[in-house]
Amino acid sequence: MSSTIIAILLLITFAAFIFYILKGGNLMVGFFVMAILWALIGMVPFDTAIQKVFAEPALNYGPTIIYIVFGSWFGRVLVESGIAPAISEQTNKVGKKKPLIAGILVIIVTAFIFVSAYGVGSVIAIGVILLPILLSIGVPRDLALSVFALSIGAPMYINVVLYNQIKAFFPKAQYGGSYLVFGVIAALVQLAAVIILLILNRKKIDSSQAEKNLEIIGASSDNVEDGNKVPKIAFIIPIIPVAMNMIFKWDAIPALTVSTLLAMLLTGKMKNYKEFVKFLNETVQKSISDISGLIMFLMALTMFSGAASLNAARFRPVFAAILPHDHLILAVALGVLAPLALFRGPLHVWGAGAATAAVLSGTGLFNDAFLLPLLYVPTLMAVSTDITQSWNIWGLDYMKVQSKSFLKYGVPVMWIVSIINEVLVYYFFG
Repeated sequence: MSSTIIAILLLITFAAFIFYILKGGNLMVGFFVMAILWALIGMVPFDTAIQKVFAEPALNYGPTIIYIVFGSWFGRVLVESGIAPAISEQTNKVGKKKPLIAGILVIIVTAFIFVSAYGVGSVIAIGVILLPILLSIGVPRDLALSVFALSIGAPMYINVVLYNQIKAFFPKAQYGGSYLVFGVIAALVQLAAVIILLILNRKKIDSSQAEKNLEIIGASSDNVEDGNKVPKIAFIIPIIPVAMNMIFKWDAIPALTVSTLLAMLLTGKMKNYKEFVKFLNETVQKSISDISGLIMFLMALTMFSGAASLNAARFRPVFAAILPHDHLILAVALGVLAPLALFRGPLHVWGAGAATAAVLSGTGLFNDAFLLPLLYVPTLMAVSTDITQSWNIWGLDYMKVQSKSFLKYGVPVMWIVSIINEVLVYYFFG
């Protein structure tokens, strides 16, 4: 069979895969089936497929799984120790006299917490505290949810757990150095955009609607627990892992471990040995439970990446012909096309974009240091405002908001942010 026919068949299965995802198909099953199909269609020898598609990619991904486990544990400890709820509760003390300032504080606090915290469990735990605060100062439900979701997405540029998930596609990319500088600036760009969104809609803030909105979601204005039991010094815990990497060049594992133990120490979880062991066991069990499905999904994803890399040479002539070789044009193009990441589309690496990432990486036309942030930008647009993102789905249900209203606020903001941040990708890595 000629290489051209094989490439066409691979593209047909890729298109079918995108259709499957858009119809709500299971991603883990989809990637595993695609790994098998691409190995068969690409006529990969049986022994090579067993080793290079199903064994080595999964085994080589082991270290990344460890990063995700430790990151999830740290996020769970932030919530269970009371640090995250206490930081949230402090924003409520600004009072209803300055609702806009209180709203901006909620945005900053949300971003601050999710610099290191990650996962739908952490989002729910923080959301049930911060979202009622936004409603209590008069922010409409749809605007409140959009502001909250976009604030979670901003720090994901430097969140070590999510970074290590996308690194599965681009193993040569490094967390640290110039990437961290880019990540911080890109996060600040998105954070500034969220604050501007709230300021532009400040006339919609109506305190007379507060109780009505709180009743709709089944919350009360005094549902936030008192955070005074947590010492103020503990509020710096969320940024310690990133700071240790930037200042001391520490790897994420020791940085997250030290930060987790510090969180327990400062919140009094180590005072009693039995209570400490109990807290330790409970947070470890919950954190691993939080990511169990994610780990199996990533295993299937790495297997497909292995199959895609073996077939990458077949796509190289096509990509070489249609892709702009100029880094700036490619970066701006992906910024303009960023909405294609929505609904798990071809620019969302944890959707149909997995094939785009795997094939692009395999062609060798661009280096991993450039490709990772290039595809991370549109992917984070989806993480921030897509209705297929797990915690956004929860938010829509909890806040009783229509998906149309959620997208109306989020998509225009994130589209502008994506274009700006893709230009930054070119500036730092082009």
